[in-house]
Amino acid sequence: MTALPADLAAALDDLAALTRAGRTVLVASDFDGVLADLVDDPEASRPRPEATAALTVLARAGEHVVLALVSGRDVATLARLSSAPAGTVLIGSHGAERGIVAPDGTLDARPLDLPAADSARLEAVVTTLKDVAARADGAWVERKPTSAVLHVRLVAHERAEELRADALAQVRALGVDAMLGKDVVDCNVVTTSKGAALTALGAETDAARTLYLGDDVTDERAFAVLGPDDVTVRVGPGDTVARFRVPGTAAAASVLAHVGGAVTTSQAPRTGELGP
Repeated sequence: MTALPADLAAALDDLAALTRAGRTVLVASDFDGVLADLVDDPEASRPRPEATAALTVLARAGEHVVLALVSGRDVATLARLSSAPAGTVLIGSHGAERGIVAPDGTLDARPLDLPAADSARLEAVVTTLKDVAARADGAWVERKPTSAVLHVRLVAHERAEELRADALAQVRALGVDAMLGKDVVDCNVVTTSKGAALTALGAETDAARTLYLGDDVTDERAFAVLGPDDVTVRVGPGDTVARFRVPGTAAAASVLAHVGGAVTTSQAPRTGELGP
């Protein structure tokens, strides 16, 4: 496991102290690039074993810990790839979908009924992105329930940036929200965000504080709306408004392991050390 900065470890210990005082803490994380390493084939993405172990501990930590995964992936795919433990809240499509992992491991999700106008806009976005993707080998379009994503990870960098800029301009001209992420253009026809979803979940569960780990532009929107006492952690490089930063997915797993160990023992780990 990766050693954590002392100030981050102390902030995680403070979260654990809240749970021991009977307060609820929301522990939430993005999936790709945080729990799972980024890969060329999105279907091959799986969480690191140490991240899975940490999630299992947190899921069993008791009523004062609410565990959530927040992703741009649709909620069914997130459930399948993450194999999240029972009781985990799953927020998909950047907040447009929500479900929970049932005790038998199946997904209990709210049905998504996309209005006709949004469906028509989604069709237009998919067509636009496919036209852009057709101009370069390796570019492809992923369709989701409320969004479409142009992937350019397999395209040479200079060409990929040209495609992303063109796709961004064309989609925004359709009146659709679009964001540049890591080797993607993510276009959502529903007005939502990870930050709004986390804020809503925190209010519903009466969470005193939130821990959130993320690695991309969409996560920055979440960091920005969370409170100054919340523990926000940027995973990897890039400009950020998060309070803390860790270098990669191994360190992200250590963050979750530390807080999991702290909330499930009578005495929190000493600052700067990892929990079990």
